[in-house]
Amino acid sequence: MRLFLCLFTCLALVVLLASCAASSVTPTATAMPARTLPPAGFAVTDALSRQVTFERAPQRIAVAGKGVRLVADALYLFPEASSRIIALGDTAQGKYNFIPVIDSNYTSKIALGREVGPEQIAAVKPDAVLLKSYTAEKLGKPLQTLDIPVVYLDFETAEQYWRDLTTLGQLFQNEIRAKQIISFYQERVARITRTLADVKEDQKPRALILYYTDRDGAVAFNVPPMGWMQTWMLQTAGGRPAWKDAPLGQGWTKVSFEQIAAWNADQIYIIAYFNNVNDVIKTLKTDTQWQGLRAVKQGKLYGFPRDYYSWDEPSPRWILGLTWLASQIYPDRFASVNMEQEVRTFYREMYNLDDAAYQKHIQPNLIGDFP
Repeated sequence: MRLFLCLFTCLALVVLLASCAASSVTPTATAMPARTLPPAGFAVTDALSRQVTFERAPQRIAVAGKGVRLVADALYLFPEASSRIIALGDTAQGKYNFIPVIDSNYTSKIALGREVGPEQIAAVKPDAVLLKSYTAEKLGKPLQTLDIPVVYLDFETAEQYWRDLTTLGQLFQNEIRAKQIISFYQERVARITRTLADVKEDQKPRALILYYTDRDGAVAFNVPPMGWMQTWMLQTAGGRPAWKDAPLGQGWTKVSFEQIAAWNADQIYIIAYFNNVNDVIKTLKTDTQWQGLRAVKQGKLYGFPRDYYSWDEPSPRWILGLTWLASQIYPDRFASVNMEQEVRTFYREMYNLDDAAYQKHIQPNLIGDFP
């Protein structure tokens, strides 16, 4: 009997072990590969049509290279900019620097030089670097080899503004704000084009935009390329560029007074980035050569307005420059436009500056032919 019980027990153990072995093998043989979940992140499309992926919204942003001021000025249209920008290149235009007005943390930012190299940028440990697209070869690609995400922007034309603002909305994960900003601009451009829709080309005045400089010790006047923001603004505001058929370079093209006199435009608009444009206009009006020009005789020599930065540039202020230009060229059609109110509204809606801040920071710096 004992022998039978022992044999039965051994047989039961063998069956049990075989069953366990079978159960341990089956799952391994039939298991599916683990499902790979997409990373919890997002991508932005930059000015070079590149998809740049982030796991989370960048918290340490560096803005470097050339053209920093124009990029930074647009970045601060978003409320996230102040806390997330940790390093900045030079944002001043001459003695004027607007960024400290709107960023109480400005002095804590790491200063990056105009000719900053990739190693210096990498040293600040950014999780995103914003660059002008024309710096891609010299600065962008070396940063990309260091596995630092680079987002390229342009901010040179109106169309690029819509695109680049959309990119910043993606970067800051604040696409609602991007749409608000774009609508602000597009509504004002549409108001101008709608008001001038019935003006025929031959009815538009011939106008001249001139950039004045004496930085090299000699006075020089320059006209912009046809594809630049300044020319587009004049055309959108209903003027005909008098320099349209002149041979132009890739940047500002120096022109002689003889050429200016030959154009003999109906209206002349003077830009001065590093001089007080009011002083320039006074000087030109007393110059006997300039007094012989049609525009000067008819009282249509104007100083392009500026506050911290000039309104002709492709900084966010270009919408003010465009509105001002249209009201100068067609004062009757834009009689209802109150430029002071336009400026107050711009700074309130774009940079969250109330009337008290406007009177303290903006109004004292307004120069040019501003009401």
